Amino acid sequence: MALKKVVYLLEYPIDLPGGAQMSTLSICEGLSAHPEYGYEPVVICPELLSRRKEDYAFRILTYPMGEKRIPNLWKRIRYFKKYLQEGDYSLIHIQMSESLITYGFIRRFFGKLPYIYTDRGLFFGYRKRSLFFMLPALKRSRMLVTTTDFNRRLWEEGSKIRPISVIPNTINDKLFGSYDEQRRRGRKHAGFTLGLAGRICVEKDWPFAVEFVKALKTAGLDFRVDLVLSTFEKGDDEKVRQITEGIREAVGEGNLEVHLNHTQEQMADYYYDVDVFLMTSSFESFGKAALEAMSRKCAVVSSRAGGLPEVIGKEENLYDRQGFEKGVRYVKMLAENPEKLEKDREFFYNRYRSLYTEEKYIERHRRLYDEII
Repeated sequence: MALKKVVYLLEYPIDLPGGAQMSTLSICEGLSAHPEYGYEPVVICPELLSRRKEDYAFRILTYPMGEKRIPNLWKRIRYFKKYLQEGDYSLIHIQMSESLITYGFIRRFFGKLPYIYTDRGLFFGYRKRSLFFMLPALKRSRMLVTTTDFNRRLWEEGSKIRPISVIPNTINDKLFGSYDEQRRRGRKHAGFTLGLAGRICVEKDWPFAVEFVKALKTAGLDFRVDLVLSTFEKGDDEKVRQITEGIREAVGEGNLEVHLNHTQEQMADYYYDVDVFLMTSSFESFGKAALEAMSRKCAVVSSRAGGLPEVIGKEENLYDRQGFEKGVRYVKMLAENPEKLEKDREFFYNRYRSLYTEEKYIERHRRLYDEII
C-alpha cells in the first residue's frame, strides 16, 4: 500500500522545546510507528539545533533561519515553495502562525492541494496585523483545528472561518505514558509538597505565584515547594532570584527546592515528588503542564485562565485570580485530608488516560486526515 504523504510546516526547529514542536513530534512518531494508518509524515522546519535528522523516524527537510523577521519570511517563502514542489504530498498540516502567513503567499502555486491549520494559541491572542495575513489563508484551508472547545468558540464568535474541529493536545508517550507507583512511593520527602513549574514569562505571572504561596503559609499550612523554572531571555536570572527569594521567605530555607531548565526526561521524574501541582497562569491556551502532572497522579489546582478549565474538568479545583482565596482553601483542604487528596489524584490520572493520551491524539488526527483526503 502506497503511503500518503502529510507535510508539516514549522517556523522553529522541531528539536527546540515548545508546544507546537512537541505536538508535531507526537503525530509524526505515531504515524511512523503505525504505517497501517496509511500516512508518511514529512517535516519542513529550520535547521536543527542539537539533534541530527537521522535521529528521527521520519523525514525532515530544513532551511536556514536568522534573527530578523522579514529576512526569515523570505527564506521560508523560498524553501516552503521549493520543498512543496519537489514532494508528492496529499495534505499540508501547518503548525504555527508564521508558517500559515508564509504559506498564504505561495498557496496559489499548489492549486487543489488541501491544507489545514492547528491554532495552538487563542483567537484573542493574535495581533490585528497577524490576523490580517492569517485570515485570507484560513478562508481557503480545509479545516481550522483548535486544541479546546473554548478556543473553537472564540473563533466562531470572532471570525467567519469554517469549518473548525477540536483535537485536544497531548504529551510525550515515551516519557509520560507509563506510571510507576514505586517511584511515587519512593519519593524524596514525606510531607505535603506543592509543585510549580513553567517558563519565565508574563503569562505565567510568577509574582502572583509567590503571593499564592504566601497566602497558603498565612493560612497555617505546613508544606514545601518544589519549583521548576525555565529561562530563555536576558534578565530572566534576576526574575528567578526574585521568585525564589519570595517563596523562600514564605516557606523557609529548608522547604524550597529549585530546579532550572529541566529536560522533559527530568520533568517526567519531577512530578512524582509533587502532591498538588498549582497553575497560576494569567493566559494559557491549553496547559500541557497540567497533563504532565495528571499523568503522574498529581492533583491539579488551577487559575481559570484560557483553556485550563476545560483541561482540568473539575470546578472545585479552579479559582479566579481575583479572590483566589478559594484556591488557597482548596489546596489547604487537600493537604489536610489524605483521603480527598487520593480521590483527586485518581480523578486526574483517569482523566488523562481517558482523554489526552498520545494514542488518542494520533487516532484523532488519522480520522481527520481520512476525512479530508
